[in-house]
Amino acid sequence: KMSRILDKRILLLVISFSASVQSTKVLSKWKKCGDPECESNRVQATTDYLGPDCRYLKFKTGEEIIVYSKLSRENENLWTGSVRKDFGYFPRDAVEVEEVLIGEEVEVLTKVNQHY
Repeated sequence: KMSRILDKRILLLVISFSASVQSTKVLSKWKKCGDPECESNRVQATTDYLGPDCRYLKFKTGEEIIVYSKLSRENENLWTGSVRKDFGYFPRDAVEVEEVLIGEEVEVLTKVNQHY
């Protein structure tokens, strides 16, 4: 019985570790920005959104979101932005563009320790 408890604890530890590693993984190596500093445009939420983990934004319909970048290649459906003091990823189909702050997008590498 003691070995079964130990086996369950080890399994729980392995699952916890793998979830931790997964949450620090870069979602895309490339992103599209308005300029090399990644300032892009302003959008409005068309639906309520609650992301799957802490890397994602939470917002309500009608809230304004400042967009900093749009992931490209691997995850083109994800954009990064902020609502009030919160920052994170969100799906592009949950918003509509209010104001474009740039004329042309540039594609830049996503840095490992950079979440936007």
